[in-house]
Amino acid sequence: MLRLLQIEFQKLWLNRTSRILIYVSFIFPLSILILSSIKINFFGLFIIDLSETQIFEFPYIWHITTFFIAFFKFFFAIVVVSMIGNEYSNRTLKQNLIDGLSKKEVILSKFYFILAYSLVVTALVFVITLFIGISNAPSSALYVDIIFDGTEFILGYFVKLLTFFSLCLCVGVLIKRSAFSLGFLFILYIAEMIFYALTKFEWSNTQTADSIFQFMPYTSMWNLINDPITRMINVNNPGEMRPTDYAVHWYEIVIALSWVAVYIFLSYRLLKRRDL
Repeated sequence: MLRLLQIEFQKLWLNRTSRILIYVSFIFPLSILILSSIKINFFGLFIIDLSETQIFEFPYIWHITTFFIAFFKFFFAIVVVSMIGNEYSNRTLKQNLIDGLSKKEVILSKFYFILAYSLVVTALVFVITLFIGISNAPSSALYVDIIFDGTEFILGYFVKLLTFFSLCLCVGVLIKRSAFSLGFLFILYIAEMIFYALTKFEWSNTQTADSIFQFMPYTSMWNLINDPITRMINVNNPGEMRPTDYAVHWYEIVIALSWVAVYIFLSYRLLKRRDL
């Protein structure tokens, strides 16, 4: 595993574009630090200081940061898709096979990088969230059980990254070219949303559509971390509480990880059948 990971890392590190993309991708999660210090001035009438709201305190902060930082995964996709595109354009993929790597090892090296990349990004988000939470929490709330209540969202974030990057890997192997691969990922997302809307219209029941589409690629990733907007409203308006289930459920993780297995298997089958 370490040998394959080292091979993949060396190829990316020697590519200037890939190196820059990786650096930038680690900077994006830091943007949540800026968000936690924003003060919004409404034409001089009143000022909203986000740091004074409870949304940046434990346990809510785990939910808030993982949900919003997850949107940057579409930028992270450029790193993964470029990794595959460069293999074809620079012919390093064929060279790896000549040097003795099997096609299975080639795919595994990509997957190991994706796994390591997801772990590092998740660890960074964990540290940032912990820092923001401790900085905004009152001293009376700094207890271990309170601080780490809600860390299951970190697990959900990691699985979401791993699933999405595995999808990017599969699409990259299928299409070869980075720009077309990114376009296909976007088209796939739009198509799933259209089919979801049509299903909801056909059945006239959102619950039925949700139960069907929880097994679809993008929806399975979305379900890992639910929209925290209503939770933010509930925190600041306790008199208007809306009961909502925000938990990260085990079956949602299983569905997403099942897609990871499918994407890696398809990537291998595509590469195995392809004449390089």
